[in-house]
Amino acid sequence: MKTRKLGSSDLNLSVIGLGAWAIGGSGWAYGWGDQSDKNSVEAIKRSLDLGVNWIDTAPVYGLGHSEEIVGKAIKGLRDKFYIATKCGLIWDAKGKLGYDLSAQSVKKEVENSLARLKISYIDLYQIHWPFPDDKIEEAWEEIMRLKDEGKIRYGGVSNFNVPQIQRILKIGPVVSLQPPYNMLNRAIEKDIINFCADSNIGIVAYSPMSCGLLTGKYDGAKISSLPEDDWRKKENGEFREPKLEVNLWLIEELKKVADKLDITVAQLSLAWVINREAVTAAITGTRNKKQIEETAPASGIILSVAIMDRIGKLLKIRDEKLGIIHEPRKSLPRKYKGE
Repeated sequence: MKTRKLGSSDLNLSVIGLGAWAIGGSGWAYGWGDQSDKNSVEAIKRSLDLGVNWIDTAPVYGLGHSEEIVGKAIKGLRDKFYIATKCGLIWDAKGKLGYDLSAQSVKKEVENSLARLKISYIDLYQIHWPFPDDKIEEAWEEIMRLKDEGKIRYGGVSNFNVPQIQRILKIGPVVSLQPPYNMLNRAIEKDIINFCADSNIGIVAYSPMSCGLLTGKYDGAKISSLPEDDWRKKENGEFREPKLEVNLWLIEELKKVADKLDITVAQLSLAWVINREAVTAAITGTRNKKQIEETAPASGIILSVAIMDRIGKLLKIRDEKLGIIHEPRKSLPRKYKGE
């Protein structure tokens, strides 16, 4: 599998990484329904065979459960994987979520993550969300201290905007940004992609398949039958009207493109993301080994300019159907790999 250097770090990430959100299972606000721990461990170990060399998790996924399963799966394989996790999202005894970016909380969180993962250091430690905004500097100062102590190797952020990144850059280097990026959510193209490229900050895109919608495996009936404790059913706007009907139209059109290339819609969606020059890698949520066996080969797919333009026209039609108007960009996103 192809690898790319992550920003100013010495981490060479496989362009496809394993996301451990769904591995956290059910029983919390943003769960994906029941999940087999056995399947999770098998998927992680299978990903290594396929060339995946990093796992992205977070304490809040399953309220600690995801990190525990990752720790179990990588036992004896620590030198084979880069481990990325996060801080800033906490929960109380009843499982109610909250935000805390105080230095004291960040310090406590990293210790808890190390214990759950059963490792002595974390390769990439990220602020999960920039909330509360007035505490991001305090959190970043603590992350730099943790780096000096050897408990983490590098610091990154998730869901930050450009001004927020600029603020913490005054304190210490930011090697990566983890934003949502897929065909349905292209907000980072406005200014973030170019800023990160100019600042040598790697982009690790999450939700490249829009939480599974862009795998081409969902229709209205399947979405309606999602478990009641699957957060997508009630809170993800792409899975609900007025967007759902238009999104399903788009997916049918993408199937035609994918069929001509003899690939799946999931592989097409991933290739579209990692073909962007400024994108270092994409996180693929994986619940079993069959899923990673399908998505990993996307690492070798290079989409031509003609294909990227064809997809671009489909996305424009989709946006027009939904009445989405994009503000003019100051500069276009960097070219894609196929150019």
